[in-house]
Amino acid sequence: MQAGKDKVIAFHYTLSVDGAQVESSRDRGEPLWVLLGHGQLITGLERALEGREAGETFEVEIPPADAYGERREGLSQRVPKKYFQQPARLKPGMTTVLALKEGGTRAVVVEKVGMTTVDVDLNHPLAGKTLRFDVAIETVREASEEELQHGHAHPPGVAAH
Repeated sequence: MQAGKDKVIAFHYTLSVDGAQVESSRDRGEPLWVLLGHGQLITGLERALEGREAGETFEVEIPPADAYGERREGLSQRVPKKYFQQPARLKPGMTTVLALKEGGTRAVVVEKVGMTTVDVDLNHPLAGKTLRFDVAIETVREASEEELQHGHAHPPGVAAH
């Protein structure tokens, strides 16, 4: 079966930037499970997975435009410390997660830590970078009705919600 929209795919990946490994699903010991076509992956990676089958391995380079976009100047913002977990541990240059007023989160880079606020760069930490993925596809299958309704994959052994 080929991967495509509304198919569930499980795959291992290693992400590298400028020759340095950034993260790998193998470090967690479990593949990443996604429902394709539902905005869970960057555009370039989703496109590279389409048409692939279980057992395939491949490498793909994804330019910034198909990943996290180009870096944009002037995206600094001063944010109250209450929007961060463990603000006392924040240091300039660190990547952290900002809780958004509207709900959800956003990865940001700390620029400066003050007494009550933190200055952050709102560009994604990988903005402007070409990403290199090494991918090994383990599973491609039809999505269940429940997965389609929820908009994400349900890996085996994970309780439904």
